[in-house]
Amino acid sequence: MTAVGIDAIEIWTGKLKLDLPNTFAPEKGEDPEKYTKGLGLNASSFPDAHEDIVTMGANAAHRLMDRKGLTPDDIGRIDVATESAFDNSKPVSTYIAGCLEQVYDGDFHHANKGERKFACVAGTQAIDDAYNWIKAGRNRGRSALVVATDTALYARGDPGEATQGAGAVAMLISEDPSVLELSTEQGYGSADETDFLKPNQQFPSVDGKRSMQVYLARMREAVEDFESVSGDTHPDDFEYIPFHTPFPGMVRKAGLLGYRHMIRDTTVEEELADEIGFQPREDEFEDREAYEEAIRDYMDKLKETDQYREWYGNTIDPTLSISREVGNWYTGSVHIARASALRHALNEGIDLTGKRLLVGSYGSGAQAEVHAETVQDGWKDEIEASNIDAQIEDRYDLSFEEYEKVHDRHNHDKTIEIEDFTVPDGEFVFTGRGRMNERMYDFVE
Repeated sequence: MTAVGIDAIEIWTGKLKLDLPNTFAPEKGEDPEKYTKGLGLNASSFPDAHEDIVTMGANAAHRLMDRKGLTPDDIGRIDVATESAFDNSKPVSTYIAGCLEQVYDGDFHHANKGERKFACVAGTQAIDDAYNWIKAGRNRGRSALVVATDTALYARGDPGEATQGAGAVAMLISEDPSVLELSTEQGYGSADETDFLKPNQQFPSVDGKRSMQVYLARMREAVEDFESVSGDTHPDDFEYIPFHTPFPGMVRKAGLLGYRHMIRDTTVEEELADEIGFQPREDEFEDREAYEEAIRDYMDKLKETDQYREWYGNTIDPTLSISREVGNWYTGSVHIARASALRHALNEGIDLTGKRLLVGSYGSGAQAEVHAETVQDGWKDEIEASNIDAQIEDRYDLSFEEYEKVHDRHNHDKTIEIEDFTVPDGEFVFTGRGRMNERMYDFVE
């Protein structure tokens, strides 16, 4: 059976930086550790005046195609996942294709194009669509280009303001991939929830506490559903577990929940029993409330054990390094978590070939998806080619007053003209609006 998966990855971060402990926290009169330790964030990325979801997605895709030596004829479909779209009809993928046609001979007229929406899980859903398209034999030897691109802005003063971010991840989905083979087995947890939504508005309405609860509940359902087709999971099965990462503090809770689930009825649980006891079983309690209280008590003890701390440090923490510096990218966040893990392995000299990842995606509203990925022998070359570290280092460091202007610039309800903070160089830029109010783009050498 032909393997299908991720053959290339490129990341493009917004070119501006907001320093949370040193710039944002003092202005808010808050302890910097609220952000660095509580949320787990050091900085957020923002788009410059000439950037938006199209330019970031097109620039990531352009770099991927150039590096892989691809032409438009090699691409059979372009799928964009975003929850920052500015048109309810014309998909962002058409804009990105139009940008790319400025720099390549040929065109994408033959390519199927679409836009995926299910909050932050849409990027993974777009990968699923590409996987199924190839497996069905409809690709005619071509690959799919999947782009997850978002500008995750919140209203000023909103509790989510510190978790903002902007960037794009472009991924090539192909037969015989050089980076990661996707598992056939998937698991889902989905329910009609109102934890985060944007009803014809730019800035989201968020119930933070509820969103955390829904995230964990749907993720647990997805893991259980995945196990129903793949068999039980175990902490030793996976080298890394990238989760959807709206902020690293949320992943700490997901990691603990996942570890407790995976060690249930294993020798790991038995080894820990002398120290913290066995996990509570629901049939041991007269009511659900008492059971849940016992579970919370067990998890409080579990997270302090050496076994859990070591597992978390090796398996989860390496997935968070990029997110700490760029914030939430909505549809791209789980994909930068994966890239963080691979980058960590490269830097530490860890040979990942043949090892497995367990990827946990989530989108509010709400749905989680869990699937496995097997690392292929070309992963090192792919990660070595990434320049995300240089991009993060080269961002323009905003003052708080400049941040406010940038926020207004990208607020769809305002018309704010500001000068670019950075000089475009070999990239697509937003140049204004056309006769039907469409957004227009050019490539700047």
